[in-house]
Amino acid sequence: MLNQALTSYNKVKPEDTSIGQLLLDMGRLTEHDVQHVLHVQQEEGLQFGEAAIKLGLITEADIRQVLSMQFDYPYRQAGQGSFSKELIAVYQPFSPQVEALRVLRSQLVVRWFTERASTLAVVGAQAGDGSTYIAANLAVVFSQLGEKTLLIDANLRKPRQRQIFNLQEKRGLSDILAGRADEKAIIHIETFMGLSVLGAGTIPPNPQELLSRPIFNELLAHTTDKYDVVIVDTSPAAESADFQAIVARAGGALLVSRKDHTKLTDLARLRDQIKGTGAQVVGAVLNDY
Repeated sequence: MLNQALTSYNKVKPEDTSIGQLLLDMGRLTEHDVQHVLHVQQEEGLQFGEAAIKLGLITEADIRQVLSMQFDYPYRQAGQGSFSKELIAVYQPFSPQVEALRVLRSQLVVRWFTERASTLAVVGAQAGDGSTYIAANLAVVFSQLGEKTLLIDANLRKPRQRQIFNLQEKRGLSDILAGRADEKAIIHIETFMGLSVLGAGTIPPNPQELLSRPIFNELLAHTTDKYDVVIVDTSPAAESADFQAIVARAGGALLVSRKDHTKLTDLARLRDQIKGTGAQVVGAVLNDY
């Protein structure tokens, strides 16, 4: 499969060095390396990528990444960038786990985002279920689809999205709700053209009261006008009732459970609580990461 990709897309001539330029930009090749590769390519009748691999200058993983750049499917190899390794959609885009996320994405497009709304809350029954992990990676795969995506960290008790995405901006949702910041606190993630993240901000003494303020409604209404997909990470249901104010405003929730961790009784209770807010349970995810 990779050899076919090399044959189809990696032909580089002296007057057409797009692949070589991308590898230069990535820091994988130097100008001297490119000239060496072109020389071997012409001598042995190889494609550019094949010649570079033969010389030991790059790996097949480098070629896959270049192809992803050509086809507007950004990701990073291990060690690149400053994101958390939890972002498997960034660092392991061809893994079975990320393929499962793509399946989930497709189901959400059909069942929720296409005809109903653009905002979805991601809720776990208890700490350790992985709702933050699912929300972060789901936001990435939606941005890879070309959707303008916003991830909001509405866990105002133990937030983690700022750490996962290595955000330098300390202000976030709580600061906006308290009138101490505006939408400039939303950070565009340059690696992914369509992805932005709003961190939780300053951990407040009154998270539930903040999330119940009308300004939260106004913020969600405004962001849904600007973004195709808005994913809201919430605190675990077992730790507070904060999620109820969030799902009521989002209108829909994705339930997250962890294999051999989440109790069915807790999940059923969470489902009933969400329905009690008037929101819809859009789907459920069994997390085994």
